[in-house]
Formats: sequence, structure tokens, C-alpha cells
Amino acid sequence: MATHHAADGLASNPAAPADVLLRLLALDDGDDWIAYRLSWRSSLPDSVAEAMLHHPRRRVRTLLAESAAADPELRARLLDGPASDALAVAVGPTPYRTQAPPLPDRAYERLLNHERAAVRHLTLESASVPAHVLVPLTGHEDPLFRLAACRRAWDDLTDDVRTALLDDADQAVRTAASLHVMHEDEERTAELVETFAGGWQLGDVVERGRLGRPLAERLLAEGAWLARLVRNPTCPSDLAAGLAGHEDPAVRLAVSARPELSEEERAAIDWTVGPEDRLDTLRWVWDAREDTDVLRRCATSAHTWLRRSAAVCPELPEDCVELLAGDADFAVRLLLAEYHPMAPPELLLDLYLHGTHRAVASLISRPRFPAAGLAERFADAPEPEARRLALRDPGATAALVEGLSRDPAASVREAAALDQRLPVARLLELLEDPKVGAAAACNPALPVAEMRALLDRAGVPGL
Repeated sequence: MATHHAADGLASNPAAPADVLLRLLALDDGDDWIAYRLSWRSSLPDSVAEAMLHHPRRRVRTLLAESAAADPELRARLLDGPASDALAVAVGPTPYRTQAPPLPDRAYERLLNHERAAVRHLTLESASVPAHVLVPLTGHEDPLFRLAACRRAWDDLTDDVRTALLDDADQAVRTAASLHVMHEDEERTAELVETFAGGWQLGDVVERGRLGRPLAERLLAEGAWLARLVRNPTCPSDLAAGLAGHEDPAVRLAVSARPELSEEERAAIDWTVGPEDRLDTLRWVWDAREDTDVLRRCATSAHTWLRRSAAVCPELPEDCVELLAGDADFAVRLLLAEYHPMAPPELLLDLYLHGTHRAVASLISRPRFPAAGLAERFADAPEPEARRLALRDPGATAALVEGLSRDPAASVREAAALDQRLPVARLLELLEDPKVGAAAACNPALPVAEMRALLDRAGVPGL
């Protein structure tokens, strides 16, 4: 077991050679933290990959199967190992807000024909399975296979196949198919209302299905999903207008955000949107995301919900981007920063420095986040978060980086420890800092000889 606080960081060092990584992997510290770091490296030496593939601990192999950074070919080879590993391969990586690269087709063929039903069904649920693997499953004898293909490959199916799924012998398959067409089919919407009566799924149908007037009047009379009913653009406008003075503020808000209303009509309704209120993107705005006129109307609206909905549309015109970048509503500015590719650099910087939402921390990874000039602006800033930004400046000198490596805030010292401009002598000193030593061990500028010496001091056995 490693006894030096910095040794684990070597597992994430992109310059660490195979012998260093293999020595670390040989440790049996019980929590598999080193294996976790190794599994998320952008590349693994062949010998290290082989060692993880054939590792005696199942948890190490599972970490490899769960890594979105691991080569799909590498993850697929886990199927040649213990039979229990197939479950981990079937589930695969589940990265936040993105999708892991798919396995090779031959791996999916093995998983979908696996002797264990759990493996087959977990594969069907995996988000990384590509559509071309699912499309042929529409004719499978197992309804769960047809269901998976129906749910996740609908856009890739032919009209004949879609028709067959709408009339499938299995109720769950028919329902899943109907959910895809309910926005344009009143009859299917009415059927789904009966299917989901009393269940939470009914709300989605009420909001997104195509409503005939008799069904809309019936739902209005029942009164269970009024806010979602009004959010449906196909709900007759006169029925929606009749709810403008409803006692429920959520219903009034939904009425005020209807697409057919003018600004004056919206203003006449008593609606409120608080700075902390979480609102889904209005569907009618998203459906019109390529319509410049609609987006401009929403971006210039006095209604907060319309502006928030416009802010998430990548097609938002440049003049509207500039307008919303200065919006009084924090959520509008944050959504614009998160979703629009041309969000102004100064907006990203301002939100990062002054925003309170947890999402602002991720803005630093946006391509347009500023870099040049940050050293001069923030090296002596009072806040640690601002001083760290100085290290993003490509013009920051080695002397400035070294100075920040002595900062009283551990978070600043850690950022400096990762900077390859840091002089090696100072980098070696930081290895002994209990709070930032692991970060220093991640620095690719660390000489390989010092990596091996660190393992020796940590008591890690040689190969």
C-alpha cells in the first residue's frame, strides 16, 4: 500500500510510463482509487491495459467497463474474460450530459445473444447502443427487443416498420410507438389518455399529444393537469384563455406563455417567475428553434420564460445573443452560457466569478472562455477562484506560476502544481505538500526518474 500522499496522482499523469502505472496497479489498497484514475486516462500503455483486462479483482475490470475514456475495443475485450464481466460491459459508461463511444458491432451481437437475460436486457437499455444496432430488432420475437428499438431508433425506421409497431401484438410496444406519433395524431393521443389514466405518464400526453377539442374540454373539466394542458399548443386558445385568472399560479404562468399571445396579453395575466424557479424549455419555442422570427420574438419578450427558452436554442441570432447576455434574469444568462456556442467570453467569465449556481464551475471548459490577459487581471485578485484564472493565460510566466504555487489557498497551489510551466525544482517541493502533492504528481513535466523515486519513497514494490 502506498504511504506517500502524492503517489496516487501518478496514475493520472499522461507522461507516466508503463512500469510506473503497473507498479501502482499492483497495489491492493481496497478502495481501487488508483484503478479508477487509470480507467479515466485518455490513453493506456498496452501492458497496463492488458493488466486491467485480466486483473483478478472484478471491481478493477468493472471500472474499465464503465470508463467513457477507455477505448471501446478495450471494453469489448472484457467479454472474453469471466462471464460476470458481461453485465458491466452491457451497462457501459454513463457520462454526464454526453454519450460514450459505442462498442464494436460484434460486441453488441454477443451481448444481445448472451445466455443471461439480464445481460441482454441491460444492453438494450444502454444509452450508447447505436441506432443501426437497434433497427433490426424491430422484428425480434422478444417484445422487449422490439420495445427498445421502438423507443430509441424511431427516427431511423421505415414507415412500414413504424406502422407495424403501432399495431404490435404487445401493448407496451404499441404504447411506445403511439408516444412517438401522438403530437400529430388525435386518435392515438386519446388512446394514450385512457392507457395512462391515473398515472404520472398522463401529464406528458396531456402536454405533448395532439388534442381534439372534445378531449381538451374533458381534460379541462377533470382539472387534474391544467398547467400541462395549457402548455400544449394544440389546446384550443379560447379554453386556455379561460384559465388566465385561475387560482393556481402555475396555471396562470402556463397561460401567459402561450404562443398565440401578444406582449400586451401576456402582461395582462398575473404571472411570476422567481430567480430560483426551474422551468422546462417551452416546447413550442424549441420546435421553432430554426425560425429566426420566433426566436427573436422570444428573446425580446418581457416574459422570462420565453427568454429562457430562447436562450437554449443554438440557432439564436447573434444580436439576440448579445441582448440576452445582459439579461436581468440570471437563469437566462446561465442558459445562454451553457447552450449557445457563441456566448460572449466576458459573460462566461462573469458567471464563473459571480454566479452561485453549481453549473458555473463547468463554464471554464467552454471553448470561448477567455484566456489571454487573465494573468495581468487576476494574479493579485482577492478571491482564490479569480487568482486561479491567471494560470489559464498562455502568457503567464514561469515566475508567476511559481509565485501562485506558494499561494495561501490550496486550490490555487493545486492549479499551479498542474501547470507545466512550473519549474521542476518547485514541482518537486510541491510533491511534499499534503494538500496538493497528488496534483503535482499529475504534472507531465515531472521527470520519470522522480516518478519512480516517489514510488520508492511510498514503499510501492518494484516490478
